Amino acid sequence: MSNLPLSTSKFTAILLLFLLPVALSASRHEAIDAVLNRLDSKRSSPSVQESAAKGVLRRLLPSHLHSFEFKIVSKDVCGGHSCFLIKNYNKSSQNGPEIIIKGTTAVELASGLHWYIKYWCGAHISWDKTGGIQINSIPKPGSLPLVKDEGVVIQRPVPWNYYQNVVTSSYSYVWWNWERWEKEIDWMALQGINLPLAFTGQEAIWQKVFMNLNVSSEDLNDFFGGPAFLAWARMGNLHAWGGPLSQNWLDQQLSLQKQILSRMLELGMTPVLPSFSGNVPAALKKIFPSANITRLGDWNTVNKNPRWCCTYLLDPSDPLFVEIGEAFIRQQIKEYGDVTDIYNCDTFNENIPPTNDSDYISSLGAAVYKAMSKGDEDAVWLMQGWLFYSDSSFWKPPQMKALLHSVPFGKMIVLDLFADVKPIWRTSSQFYGTPYVWCMLHNFGGNIEMYGILDAISSGPIDAHISENSTMVGVGMCMEGIEHNPVVYELMSEMAFRSEKVRVLEWLRNYSRRRYGKAVNQVEAAWEILYRTIYNCTDGIADHNRDFIVKFPDWDPSLNSGSDTSKEDTKHIFLSLPRTRRFLFQQSSSKLPQAHLWYSTQEVVNALQLFLDAGNDLNRSLTYRYDLVDLTRQVLSKLANQVYIDAIIAFQRKDADALNLHSQKFLQLINDIDVLLASDDNFLLGTWLESAKELGVNPVEMKQYEWNARTQVTMWYDTTKTNQSQLHDYANKFWSGLLKDYYLPRASTYFDHLAKSLKENENFNIVGWREEWIAFSNKWQVSTELYPVKARGDALAISKALYKRYFG
Repeated sequence: MSNLPLSTSKFTAILLLFLLPVALSASRHEAIDAVLNRLDSKRSSPSVQESAAKGVLRRLLPSHLHSFEFKIVSKDVCGGHSCFLIKNYNKSSQNGPEIIIKGTTAVELASGLHWYIKYWCGAHISWDKTGGIQINSIPKPGSLPLVKDEGVVIQRPVPWNYYQNVVTSSYSYVWWNWERWEKEIDWMALQGINLPLAFTGQEAIWQKVFMNLNVSSEDLNDFFGGPAFLAWARMGNLHAWGGPLSQNWLDQQLSLQKQILSRMLELGMTPVLPSFSGNVPAALKKIFPSANITRLGDWNTVNKNPRWCCTYLLDPSDPLFVEIGEAFIRQQIKEYGDVTDIYNCDTFNENIPPTNDSDYISSLGAAVYKAMSKGDEDAVWLMQGWLFYSDSSFWKPPQMKALLHSVPFGKMIVLDLFADVKPIWRTSSQFYGTPYVWCMLHNFGGNIEMYGILDAISSGPIDAHISENSTMVGVGMCMEGIEHNPVVYELMSEMAFRSEKVRVLEWLRNYSRRRYGKAVNQVEAAWEILYRTIYNCTDGIADHNRDFIVKFPDWDPSLNSGSDTSKEDTKHIFLSLPRTRRFLFQQSSSKLPQAHLWYSTQEVVNALQLFLDAGNDLNRSLTYRYDLVDLTRQVLSKLANQVYIDAIIAFQRKDADALNLHSQKFLQLINDIDVLLASDDNFLLGTWLESAKELGVNPVEMKQYEWNARTQVTMWYDTTKTNQSQLHDYANKFWSGLLKDYYLPRASTYFDHLAKSLKENENFNIVGWREEWIAFSNKWQVSTELYPVKARGDALAISKALYKRYFG
């Protein structure tokens, strides 16, 4: 009997070991449930949400406004989860509703509408700039397809569907007015997005906060970036570049933010607002000389130019940090009302703490959260997890745990930002117990490039959700730029409502029929090829378009002898994206410049042939035209990469005739692609420039905004007379006008210098080329030449002619 207590204690210990994970899991669920319940209590009334869903329907399908009825229901209908239900309406009159959609919020109602018109009516919805909507397949009112008698219930497997990257605001949204924002919010609702970032207008809030601390408007002119560079000024990467911001801009953007938030709230969304990350104006150091304010290092200027670089960071451990953070949250609540509890903060994003001491990191995290919670006692910190990938050498397990556990459980949510390529949840014990959102990053810089990993999207969120001890609480899309690759974003959006893996080939067949409004064998076969090639990038390299037309290699090819250079060197040309955005343009050590290529170009040429074969059936379809132009552009741009390499090999072999032949072909390709892009409204430089100018209220602002727009998509950042910006072409675009008037002169000038070098038997004068090119670029950036905003030419005829010219 004397051993009984020992045996009992052993049994108790073993039992605790088994029960502890269960208890922790239960407490995690309770903490998240508490957040969800608080957020539910902030939602608009059922009548407001039903009316908002009706508004989405009115703008999308005005002809069917009376065909649908919407009703908000409680989560109890779906076992405590968010869901939508689609049922046939018991018709009492000929013109009454045909389908009733019930949902837990207006987002669910809109998602249910989208699900129904996709899967019962064969309709398709994408951004206007990717072909827009295809609704011709929807039957007329009174003839809508019935669903099965008991109806359809679709439940969210995880509570949140997050949307946006902190830089999307600059790469894609910067010139938007309310009309464009209204369309985007409708698109969000239809895709099921219920947790969108809401970053517009925050400079007006910061102006009020900092001026209350005696920072002058002149000081803020040196702090805020220009309109197209606000994201990086907010993150403390730069200051003043592209500025100053006028009071007109500040007031206009604040008013726009209020419209954005109002509509998001009507639809039952939870907006994510910004918070204080420590980035402060230089003047604050003089106003508070004893504050712990340090100057950061250079971020991508050419010569560490202090006019733009080396911003100031207030240490979170300083009492002033909490004071400013609280003031900012309270000022937002004063302006917008109590609209959310979730706040984004990325104080350590591309900004490594001064020490890896875990206690210090924990204290910093606690201070960041304290600043939020002093302003909103229910605050939840939403953090981008990019730092755990980009600075992985610093963020080892002890440091990650210190940061993630520095706030109470349930008060932090991490975005696994790059989970489509490099998921952190797998290697971090599910972020050491911290709730996270499985995110697709997909796009850098808003580049136009056909690219994706459909298999990862169709299975990754499911694998994460069903994994042991999963802490996943959402899915998300965190692209740097939008309005491209609609197939990727449609599939990713669906994962918010799918609890099983998607059979991609079958899904693509349906996608093709929805997108074009009919089944066409050739395009279905083409999409099979695209799935195996373009949309199957499994090399682990994050795609950033470096096609030589849009990211022209800035190098001296005479440094390498041509004697050991052969075509074998060019068969498989890859470029690995360095792991931090801060150093995206490191030179490759290989003999030839490299562009990312992960598929067989011949197979994709075959897919283009199939697309062209379907032209007679689909030529009137805007979605088909967009895809045809994009695919033709993709094929020709990859061909141009090889032609460029051929030209360089000819130069290195001192073969002037071959150099001339290949360089002329490269220039012709640029011209031809420009003509192709001009045939579709969605590939025009003029649209971007005119939208920038339209926000200006006087000639000075219009000129400044146009310079911002031109500079972002070209040089991006500062130059000297002989050194290009380190970020040149980061936000490159395949746009008609940009090819003809910017990329073409650049390539032509470069090839002229190469030819001159051979003719005079001298080394290539790279400094001379750079000087000439940079001077041209500077002039183009400040010019005000008008570019078309309407397409011209027959896209199908042009694509056929180009196919025949280059592949016939």
